Amino acid sequence: MGVTDQIARSADLAERAARGAVEAFEELYRQNVGRVYLLCLRMCGDPSHAEELTQEAFVRAWQKLGSFRGESAFSTWLHRVTVNVVLGDRRSRARREARVKVVGDDFPVDPTASEPSPGQALDLDRSIAALPEGARMVFVLHDVEGYRHREIARMEPESSAG
Repeated sequence: MGVTDQIARSADLAERAARGAVEAFEELYRQNVGRVYLLCLRMCGDPSHAEELTQEAFVRAWQKLGSFRGESAFSTWLHRVTVNVVLGDRRSRARREARVKVVGDDFPVDPTASEPSPGQALDLDRSIAALPEGARMVFVLHDVEGYRHREIARMEPESSAG
């Protein structure tokens, strides 16, 4: 099946799913879950949190299926939904953390604690996960996902003065 056929098939599945066909949405899920999980993992750096965000992205996609117009590939639309879910999660976490300050937890987590032993190949995902959250987001969105810096600037929540 060619790329054009795959895009048309995904658009058909999305249209059927928007009308309530659960099996069509399940097929879209199977086709896209791997990519969505990897995007979440790269953006958040935590496998279990990436699983939660993946599920949230698909819940949000199900809720917003009516807004998919088929002007782009379903996977492109789902990618944007996923980025929005991860950025929204980041904003809520930042708000929660601003309200609650843990006393005595002034030591940062050592990102090298889980580094591979010398001589092993560099694990890119682990290295990306070790980046500070803001740097990780920008790196993934720009260097992995191909967004331009101006696009990322419009996505990023405003930084709060601390």
